[in-house]
Amino acid sequence: MNFSRRRFYFAALVVLLMSATAFAASSIYDFTMNSIDGKPTPLADYKGKVVLIVNVASRCGFTPQYTALEAIYEKYKDQGFVITGFPANNFGSQEPGTNSEIKTFCQSKYSVTFPMFSKVSVKGADTTPLYQYLTTTANPALAGDIKWNFTKFLVDRNGKVVKRFEPDVTPDSPQVTAAIEEALKQK
Repeated sequence: MNFSRRRFYFAALVVLLMSATAFAASSIYDFTMNSIDGKPTPLADYKGKVVLIVNVASRCGFTPQYTALEAIYEKYKDQGFVITGFPANNFGSQEPGTNSEIKTFCQSKYSVTFPMFSKVSVKGADTTPLYQYLTTTANPALAGDIKWNFTKFLVDRNGKVVKRFEPDVTPDSPQVTAAIEEALKQK
């Protein structure tokens, strides 16, 4: 078998295995992602919390949303709320940096203190299993491809995706804060 054919079969196997992981998941708690520092972090660490999952980028027109993300994190974190930022370079190469560069940028420019994760792919054949799950099976009413950076998924205290907000909906908008407050009331 020639090299290109073996490479094709290997890529197909990887996609199949990633898809199986996403479809077998019943909540975000079934995933372990690497922190921005490369440390495996089970999302099960967030059990009992309301989580806002956001795909982020440093060179996007929506990048100033980091300010609002940090503000709502500070406002609600003591009530059991957490934001998880997932850098992605899928749209216009707007997140070209390394994890270390992204971390430095977020901390120095926007004073980000919420958990940041290693760069992932949120679209295409190499989509990370978490984002396969979020865009396909997590909540069929909210399914669909990620259209751009700063798409937000709100997850309830049980690990279920309950809302999706597109990039033009700011994190501090009334509809997002109302959804966060409603989710925080649930036990």
